[in-house]
Amino acid sequence: MKRFDQINVIPFIDIMLVLLAIVLTTATFISQGRLDIKVPEASSKQPPPDESQLVRLGIDKDGVIFYNDEAISLAELEQFLSETDKQTGVVMRVDEVVEFRQFVQVLDLLKRYELQRLSIITRQMK
Repeated sequence: MKRFDQINVIPFIDIMLVLLAIVLTTATFISQGRLDIKVPEASSKQPPPDESQLVRLGIDKDGVIFYNDEAISLAELEQFLSETDKQTGVVMRVDEVVEFRQFVQVLDLLKRYELQRLSIITRQMK
Protein backbone atom coordinates (compact mmCIF):
# COMPACT_ATOMS: atom_id res chain seq x y z
CA MET A 1 0.00 0.00 0.00
CA LYS A 2 1.27 3.47 -0.94
CA ARG A 3 1.87 5.88 1.90
CA PHE A 4 0.73 9.56 1.69
CA ASP A 5 3.62 11.83 2.61
CA GLN A 6 1.98 15.06 1.48
CA ILE A 7 -1.45 16.48 0.72
CA ASN A 8 -2.40 17.52 -2.81
CA VAL A 9 -3.41 21.18 -2.38
CA ILE A 10 -4.27 21.97 -6.00
CA PRO A 11 -7.99 21.13 -5.61
CA PHE A 12 -8.14 23.32 -2.50
CA ILE A 13 -6.59 26.23 -4.40
CA ASP A 14 -9.20 25.84 -7.16
CA ILE A 15 -12.02 25.91 -4.63
CA MET A 16 -10.57 28.96 -2.88
CA LEU A 17 -10.23 30.85 -6.18
CA VAL A 18 -13.88 30.15 -7.03
CA LEU A 19 -14.99 31.32 -3.57
CA LEU A 20 -12.84 34.44 -3.89
CA ALA A 21 -14.39 35.26 -7.27
CA ILE A 22 -17.90 34.86 -5.80
CA VAL A 23 -17.11 37.09 -2.82
CA LEU A 24 -15.53 39.81 -4.95
CA THR A 25 -18.42 39.79 -7.42
CA THR A 26 -21.10 40.12 -4.73
CA ALA A 27 -19.07 42.65 -2.72
CA THR A 28 -19.03 45.13 -5.61
CA PHE A 29 -22.83 45.04 -5.86
CA ILE A 30 -23.27 45.51 -2.12
CA SER A 31 -20.70 48.27 -1.64
CA GLN A 32 -22.01 50.58 -4.35
CA GLY A 33 -25.28 51.31 -2.56
CA ARG A 34 -26.35 53.73 -5.27
CA LEU A 35 -29.83 55.16 -5.44
CA ASP A 36 -32.00 53.74 -8.20
CA ILE A 37 -32.64 57.00 -10.04
CA LYS A 38 -32.92 57.04 -13.81
CA VAL A 39 -32.08 60.62 -14.75
CA PRO A 40 -33.52 62.20 -17.91
CA GLU A 41 -31.49 62.85 -21.06
CA ALA A 42 -30.11 66.22 -22.16
CA SER A 43 -28.21 67.33 -25.25
CA SER A 44 -25.66 69.58 -23.50
CA LYS A 45 -22.75 68.03 -21.68
CA GLN A 46 -20.66 69.36 -18.82
CA PRO A 47 -18.47 67.39 -16.43
CA PRO A 48 -20.16 66.66 -13.10
CA PRO A 49 -18.91 68.74 -10.16
CA ASP A 50 -16.79 67.28 -7.37
CA GLU A 51 -19.43 65.84 -5.02
CA SER A 52 -17.21 65.55 -1.94
CA GLN A 53 -17.98 69.14 -0.82
CA LEU A 54 -21.55 69.36 -2.04
CA VAL A 55 -25.04 68.61 -0.81
CA ARG A 56 -26.46 65.68 -2.77
CA LEU A 57 -30.23 65.70 -3.29
CA GLY A 58 -32.24 63.04 -5.06
CA ILE A 59 -35.81 62.07 -5.79
CA ASP A 60 -36.41 58.48 -6.84
CA LYS A 61 -39.23 57.10 -8.99
CA ASP A 62 -41.44 56.57 -5.92
CA GLY A 63 -41.11 60.23 -4.93
CA VAL A 64 -38.82 59.60 -1.95
CA ILE A 65 -36.48 62.54 -1.28
CA PHE A 66 -32.84 61.82 -0.42
CA TYR A 67 -30.40 64.17 1.32
CA ASN A 68 -26.82 62.90 1.01
CA ASP A 69 -28.18 59.42 0.13
CA GLU A 70 -30.50 59.19 3.17
CA ALA A 71 -34.29 59.19 2.78
CA ILE A 72 -35.96 62.18 4.44
CA SER A 73 -39.25 64.07 4.39
CA LEU A 74 -39.77 67.49 2.79
CA ALA A 75 -39.93 69.09 6.27
CA GLU A 76 -36.61 67.49 7.25
CA LEU A 77 -35.09 68.69 3.97
CA GLU A 78 -36.21 72.21 4.78
CA GLN A 79 -34.52 71.96 8.18
CA PHE A 80 -31.24 70.75 6.64
CA LEU A 81 -31.30 73.42 3.94
CA SER A 82 -31.97 76.18 6.47
CA GLU A 83 -28.70 75.22 8.22
CA THR A 84 -26.69 74.99 4.99
CA ASP A 85 -24.24 77.74 3.99
CA LYS A 86 -25.44 79.79 1.01
CA GLN A 87 -22.19 79.17 -0.88
CA THR A 88 -22.57 75.39 -0.70
CA GLY A 89 -23.12 73.70 -4.04
CA VAL A 90 -26.09 71.40 -4.55
CA VAL A 91 -26.14 68.41 -6.91
CA MET A 92 -29.59 67.11 -7.76
CA ARG A 93 -30.60 63.78 -9.31
CA VAL A 94 -34.28 63.39 -10.13
CA ASP A 95 -35.81 60.32 -11.71
CA GLU A 96 -37.40 61.02 -15.08
CA VAL A 97 -40.84 59.82 -13.94
CA VAL A 98 -41.08 62.08 -10.85
CA GLU A 99 -43.99 64.51 -10.83
CA PHE A 100 -42.94 68.02 -11.77
CA ARG A 101 -44.79 69.34 -8.69
CA GLN A 102 -42.40 67.53 -6.36
CA PHE A 103 -39.36 68.73 -8.29
CA VAL A 104 -40.61 72.33 -8.04
CA GLN A 105 -41.18 71.95 -4.27
CA VAL A 106 -37.52 71.06 -3.78
CA LEU A 107 -36.37 73.88 -6.08
CA ASP A 108 -38.57 76.28 -4.12
CA LEU A 109 -36.83 75.27 -0.89
CA LEU A 110 -33.43 75.84 -2.50
CA LYS A 111 -34.54 79.29 -3.64
CA ARG A 112 -36.02 80.16 -0.25
CA TYR A 113 -32.67 79.50 1.46
CA GLU A 114 -30.72 81.18 -1.39
CA LEU A 115 -28.82 78.04 -2.41
CA GLN A 116 -28.16 79.05 -6.00
CA ARG A 117 -25.15 76.88 -6.87
CA LEU A 118 -27.28 74.08 -8.31
CA SER A 119 -26.30 71.32 -10.75
CA ILE A 120 -28.89 68.91 -12.13
CA ILE A 121 -27.49 65.56 -13.23
CA THR A 122 -28.74 64.19 -16.58
CA ARG A 123 -27.66 61.55 -19.11
CA GLN A 124 -26.13 62.36 -22.49
CA MET A 125 -28.61 61.95 -25.35
CA LYS A 126 -27.85 59.10 -27.71
